[in-house]
Amino acid sequence: MSEAFTTALVAYFVTIDPLGLVPIFIAITADASATQRGRIALRGVLIGTVVLLLFVLFGRGLLDGLGIGIAAFRTAGGLFLFVLALEMVFERRGERRGGTAGHIASEPQTPDVAVFPLGIPLIAGPAAITTTILAAERYAHSWPQLLSVAAALALIMAATYLALLLGNRIQQYLGPTMINVLSRLLGLLLGALAMQYVIDGLRQGFSLG
Repeated sequence: MSEAFTTALVAYFVTIDPLGLVPIFIAITADASATQRGRIALRGVLIGTVVLLLFVLFGRGLLDGLGIGIAAFRTAGGLFLFVLALEMVFERRGERRGGTAGHIASEPQTPDVAVFPLGIPLIAGPAAITTTILAAERYAHSWPQLLSVAAALALIMAATYLALLLGNRIQQYLGPTMINVLSRLLGLLLGALAMQYVIDGLRQGFSLG
C-alpha cells in the first residue's frame, strides 16, 4: 500500500467523516422512503466524488491561475483544517452541520438535498476540497500516486454510501455517544495532519524566500 494512498485515505476519512454524516442524512431525509433515501445517498455521493475528482485534476491549475503559491495554500489550508479539527474535538462541527440540515428540512419547498447540502458541502466541503488540492499538489509529479489518491477517494466514497444506506442501523448500534467519541478521535488526527501541512508550508515558503 503506497504512502500516497494511506495518507489520502486517512485525510478523506477524517474530513468527509462518513459516520458523522449519518445522523444528518437521517434528519434531511426524514420524510423519504427507503428507496428514495437510497437514491438520494447515491446521487449525493456521486456529486461529491465528481467535484473532488475535478479538484484532483485541476486544483493546481486553479491556484496557478489565481496566482496563489502552493506554500501559501499549504499554510492557509493547514490552518483551516486545524480550525475544523478543533470543532470536531469540541463537538462544534456536528452542530454546524446539523444547523444546515435543520434549515433545509424547515424549507416549505425542500430543494434537491442530494445536491445541497449532501453532495455540497457535507461531502465535498471546504475541508475535503482543501485536502484534495494539497494531495494533488504533493503528488503532481507522479501519475501512479495521483491515481492512489483517486483510489483512496473512491474507497471513502463507497464507505460513505454504505454508511448512509445503513444509517438507521449504524445510529442504533453505535448511538450518539460513540459517534461523538469517534469524531473527537478523528479530530485529533486531523489536527496533527493540519499542523504538518502548516509546517511544510512555512518551511517551503521560507526556503523559497
